[in-house]
Amino acid sequence: MIGLVLAAGTGRRLRPYTDTLPKALVPISPETTVLDLTLANYAAVGITDVAIVVGYAAAAIESRVAGFEERYGVQLELVFNDKAETWNNAYSLWCARDLLSSGVMLANGDTVHPVSVQQALLSARGGDRSIILALDTEKSLADEEMKVICSASGGVEQITKLMDPASATGEYIGVTLLEPSAAVVLADALKATWERDPNLYYEDGYQLLVDQGHRIDVAGIGTVDWVEIDNHDDLAKARRILGFG
Repeated sequence: MIGLVLAAGTGRRLRPYTDTLPKALVPISPETTVLDLTLANYAAVGITDVAIVVGYAAAAIESRVAGFEERYGVQLELVFNDKAETWNNAYSLWCARDLLSSGVMLANGDTVHPVSVQQALLSARGGDRSIILALDTEKSLADEEMKVICSASGGVEQITKLMDPASATGEYIGVTLLEPSAAVVLADALKATWERDPNLYYEDGYQLLVDQGHRIDVAGIGTVDWVEIDNHDDLAKARRILGFG
């Protein structure tokens, strides 16, 4: 299994940091970024081969590859997204389609979370589970969150931001375990998704799989502090979570 990080986006709401940096490299502290935290999590669970999908300000990540490899004991591969500044992340994940057959621990490049999330996903493996989403069932939800309706018997029924928060089981936090058996069907679903509308999310690809009859499972993350960093308020929360603010 390899690690995969989606770090191609522009992060316009985090300017001026993202005038020159991708979101994954916005400083949480002088020495810590989301990418640092994600690579440390992967290494802690024994995932040392990691691919990073880059696009916007890709050179900033490329210049740090050697330092990341030395610091975290990982081997990094960069995958270039040629449409990162104009298309959404369904295309970004599709750019890494050739890696999915290795089995993937996927993380969005803007999510600060503890290693217990990766551990929960790894513990949930087994049987015929091929796609497992990390789910927060404790957080109070609003319109912005990627919400999920699921059941123990049927798995994920719906995943979208466009849902009444009161109807949701929980929030998908941007971390997924993808078994090799999911590689072909997911790549096809992602391609169909961005071809339908390049502004769609990879979670819309997940929904397409559900609609086609494929089962997607979830693993609860329990009560943990985490945040998706979309704006400066989120960045301040990340700093508080990590004791930097």
